[in-house]
Amino acid sequence: MKCPKCGGEIPFYNLKPNCMHCGVNIMFYTQNEGLSRDAKRTELEGAAARMIIARVKAAFIGSKLAIARLVLIFVSIAALLVPFGGVSFNISFFSETLSVGIIGIIKAVTGGLLLNIFDFLKSSLLGSAVLAAVIDLVCFAVIVVIIALILLFYFLSFVNLTKFTKLIKNTSLGGIIAGVLAQTACVIIKFTASGSELASAYFGFGGLACAAAFFALFLINRAMLKKGIEPGYSENDIKRREMLRLVRSGEVNLDDLPLPVFESEEERKERLSALYEALKAEEEGKEL
Repeated sequence: MKCPKCGGEIPFYNLKPNCMHCGVNIMFYTQNEGLSRDAKRTELEGAAARMIIARVKAAFIGSKLAIARLVLIFVSIAALLVPFGGVSFNISFFSETLSVGIIGIIKAVTGGLLLNIFDFLKSSLLGSAVLAAVIDLVCFAVIVVIIALILLFYFLSFVNLTKFTKLIKNTSLGGIIAGVLAQTACVIIKFTASGSELASAYFGFGGLACAAAFFALFLINRAMLKKGIEPGYSENDIKRREMLRLVRSGEVNLDDLPLPVFESEEERKERLSALYEALKAEEEGKEL
């Protein structure tokens, strides 16, 4: 092997901890080198981590608008609890109501009503009213898909704050349209499906509730885009992230970088202050 300091050849049978040429302690010399390398890597990777945390904070709780957006997303989900409409069946020995909303659909699935809805659709007596329920279910499903997309874009928004906020805004606009159409369809169906004596359609206000929630969400995201939502990064952290990219790509050798790699005046004062406190504590410990 060769001495890590002077490069002198050391025979394998020489088990002494010091180099026979320059006298350096081989273990501690390489250990210091490794610690220095780890400190540089920690500095660069820590900056990249801080920038991710800053984006996460800006996306979710970084401002009053971001907090309002979070609340409105929960409100839009809660709006699904409000019935969009439904159908009441009054047949001999059978009386059941299909309410198009989260609670009503869960009851219909567990009670088996939803599984038989397409059989009822074939009936000449129930067909018009059941068709009303199917249209309500389709409108409800469209809005559920829109909310799922909004949630997906929201949880990914820290990746690219501007891009995903635009996607949430545009998807919310689609939700407004879907909610209004769902409510309009319920009103129309209420009056067109009134001919059956065995089943009757009714409408709720779930479509309007969802449309209102989506409208508020649209306004909030538009305001966030207008105000700007890019987090404030430290200038040195931006440099560190770029240097980390160069190190990982092999364009820069980590051993060639100084320690610290980048340091502002404030960071330098903090480092020297911490070093002073550590030395002071060590001296006090020796006196005791």
